[in-house]
Formats: sequence, structure tokens, C-alpha cells
Amino acid sequence: MATRVLIFGCFVAFASATVKLQEIFSWRVLDWNYPDSYSRQNALASGALTPENALPVGIERWGNKLFVSVPRWRSGIPATLNYIKLDAPYDPSPKLNPYPSWKGNELGNCDTGLNTVYRIKADRCGRLWVLDTGTYGYDNATNLCPYTLNVYDLHTDQRIRRYVLRPEDIVSTTFIANIAVDIGSSCEDTFAYFSDELGYGLIVYSWEKNNSWRFSHSYFMPDPLTGDFNIAGLNFQWGAEGIFGIAPSPIKSDGYRTLYFTPLSSHTEFSVSTSILRNESKVEDGSFNDFKVVGVRGPDAHTTAKVIDDLGIQLFNLIDQNAIGCWYWGRPFKPQNIAVVDKDDVGLIFPSDIKIDDNRNVWVISDRMPVFLEAELDYSDINFRIYSAPLDSLVKETVCEPPARVQLNPHTHIQPQSAIYNTNPGLTWHISNIQNKPRIPQSQRGFLRNPLDDNIIATTPSYIDLYYPKQTPQSIGYNLRSSTESNKGPWWSRPTYDVYEDSYRN
Repeated sequence: MATRVLIFGCFVAFASATVKLQEIFSWRVLDWNYPDSYSRQNALASGALTPENALPVGIERWGNKLFVSVPRWRSGIPATLNYIKLDAPYDPSPKLNPYPSWKGNELGNCDTGLNTVYRIKADRCGRLWVLDTGTYGYDNATNLCPYTLNVYDLHTDQRIRRYVLRPEDIVSTTFIANIAVDIGSSCEDTFAYFSDELGYGLIVYSWEKNNSWRFSHSYFMPDPLTGDFNIAGLNFQWGAEGIFGIAPSPIKSDGYRTLYFTPLSSHTEFSVSTSILRNESKVEDGSFNDFKVVGVRGPDAHTTAKVIDDLGIQLFNLIDQNAIGCWYWGRPFKPQNIAVVDKDDVGLIFPSDIKIDDNRNVWVISDRMPVFLEAELDYSDINFRIYSAPLDSLVKETVCEPPARVQLNPHTHIQPQSAIYNTNPGLTWHISNIQNKPRIPQSQRGFLRNPLDDNIIATTPSYIDLYYPKQTPQSIGYNLRSSTESNKGPWWSRPTYDVYEDSYRN
């Protein structure tokens, strides 16, 4: 419990102020938790453990486990998939525990082992999605095993699904590092998406069908004008890197999500509806125009990892800036709507991965990867760090902070104003889950009615996203203009509303 008290106690203490990422763990060099000192000494002597060859790249939190992946780019990596016990006595530089076991990380064991794992994803159904690339090494990697999806039951730590990607899913240059998971109406209705960075493809896997297919698109390719990188004092070129960071949005009104993606060598954000990706026939039918350009982040905005929470807040790493950026999906994707939530020219050199857990806490791992690959790390200095902070505190008072959200319920009153004039045409509200309902009694609370035609716009359960709130002692009031109902007349003659939420709740 010591770690849990430490971490979450810090969050509570800073909850009312602007919170930056708080350093939770740090290492000069990684090490593993062997059963005993004799086993560790044998591993060091045999070369099975070479701590200086280890670089952490991926992170994920579920329950009392914080998962950390370490690719086998060099020799001496005893386990590629690992975890830290968050309920263990606090250690600022904890040793890694292999997941699901030592044997489950056996190099070259294509049936039950894991060779090299990059990023991982835990879902709300208690499953951990892990793609084993089957490779060993970096520049001239050896393919020991095929690309294989492994899914573990996090409650039992047992593997419940093993799926080898089809030969048609892979090309000669394939390099897959990122995974995103899309759960629909049930745990069976789940799809996983894999970005092929160097093969310029997007692979889709259906849990229910236990089958996969591959999309190709020119938006997956790198921008030849953005292949120059300057990180940690190093100048290098990663000009061939295509689609990398991927993240699904919350479910939209049509029942599908939007998958946002970015090539590593690019400053542009793209998207596609998961209704396209989930449809295997779209691969053959042609879907070029279904992929969209969302916008441009601006200069020095290369990114490798992104995540979107249930309210539509996207967080992403800005590897050129040693920073974490954000964008709220309800606003146009352009530089003035993108903010930096934290920046650290020492601690955040190459923030490799970023995740949001079920408690809306953000987790970031930084690893100085370009120095590891292009130069040499100084192992007398801290090289790897894990940070965390509450998401809402990170984006507070930034352009990424979403509008206030009020749920219509029996204690919510929404009434038209007596005045029909609104001096600010920029004030808007948006209703999620709009339903066409028959007229209901005026005495019933928890609905929104258009006074021009007396039609009900929304009923419970619906949400209203509210901009520019004004507060009074007994209630929260909003003076808003509708942007979605009747278009009779110009904006200044359309109805406005006062929204009041009772100060008491059941």
C-alpha cells in the first residue's frame, strides 16, 4: 500500500492547482527481479542479463500492475514484457518482473514465449493485448518467429488467445510498434488495430471473427519534408517512418469511433471511421476518400504515441520538444487549439509512450531513445523515468479543457430565456445522444424543448456540452444559444436558454 498512498496522495494534494507530471519511478539502468541472487549472478555471467542493453519503450497500467515493455534490440534482455507491482513497498527504482512469467518471455519460443514487444494495451474487459514482433536485434533484426498477437486474461494472468498475423498482412519492410483496441457493444465486439510504420499499412484484427485484414493508403506514408529530427542535441534523419501513433476516439452517435493516426515523419493528423476499418470488404472496394485530413500540429511536432480519453481529450508526445501535447476533439485541429501540458528538457527527453488509466490518471515513460540508438547513454545519470498526473489537472485552463458537461436528469431544469437576443454568436452548446421523442408533459423535468416549434430536442439520458459557464451560489447557470435546432431567422433571433442544475442530488 505504500506506493499507492504515495502516488495518489500526491494527486490529492495538487488537485486544486495546475499539476504537472510527477516523477514516480526513475532508473540509471534497468534490472530484473530474479528469484534469488544466485540466479541473477548466473544470468550476468552467461550474458542472459546485460542491464546496459535494456531500453524501456512501452507502458500500461491495470489494477496494481504497471506494465513496461523492453524490446530485445540487443542481447541480455531476460524479459521483453514486464510489470511493476504498484502495491509493493515503494522503491524509486524498482526491478522489473517478467509477465506472465520467465518462461513466457523465452526468446525464440514461438509457441509460448515472447521475443520483442513494443507497446501494449489493457482493455475494460480485463484483457492485455500484446503483439510479439518475433524479432531480435535492431538494425539487422533477425526474425525468429512470426508476428503474433497474444491476449492475456489480467485476472488470471493466462493467455486466452494467440493469433498469428496472415502472410497477406505483412510486407517485406513491415515494422509494427503500436496497437489500439476498439470495443463496441460487447467484449466480443472488439477490434485491434496495428500500425505498420515501415510497411505503410494498417492491420485490423477482429476478436469475434478471429481474422485480420490490411489497409493501405497514401496517408500512411511519411512526409518527405519532415524527416529531419533534432533531439537531445543530436541531429538525425528518420525520413522513412510512416504511420505510427494511433488512437481511437470515444464512440460517436453513429455507434463507431474515429481512429486518429499520424506518420512519425509528419506533422499532420489523419483519421478514418472505424466503420470503414471494421468492414473487411472495404479493403477491396476502395476506401481512399473515407480517410480524412484532420489538420496540422505545427512545426517541431513529431509524435509516436497518442491516447484519447472518454471525453475526447487527446494527449500525445512531442518528441522534438521534450513535451506532452494535447488537443480536444470538439475544436478544429490547428496550432492555436493545441497546448503543451508539460515540458522538461531533462526528464522528458523522448517521452516514448503515454497512457490514461481507468482512474483518469496519465502515465508517461521517457527513455532518451535517440541517445541510446544514435550515441551512448551515460549510465551514471538517470536515463529512464515514469511520470503520472491526473488528466483533468493537466489540461485545466488550457485550450484542451473540454466544455462543462451536464447530464439531463430529474433535477435539471432547462428553460428558454425571456430575451431572444444573444450578443455573442460564438456561444454554443452540443447535445450528445439526441433522441426523437414524442411530446411529454410540461411538468416533467429533465428535457430540453425548442420554444419556436415546441419540439423536444433531448430527453434523459442525454448530455449537454456547455461553454462559458457562469456560477451562482445555489445553482450552475448557463446562458447559451443553440447551434442545432431551428434555423428560422438569423442567429440573433434564435432562442437562447438558461440551464440550471439543482444544488442537490439523489
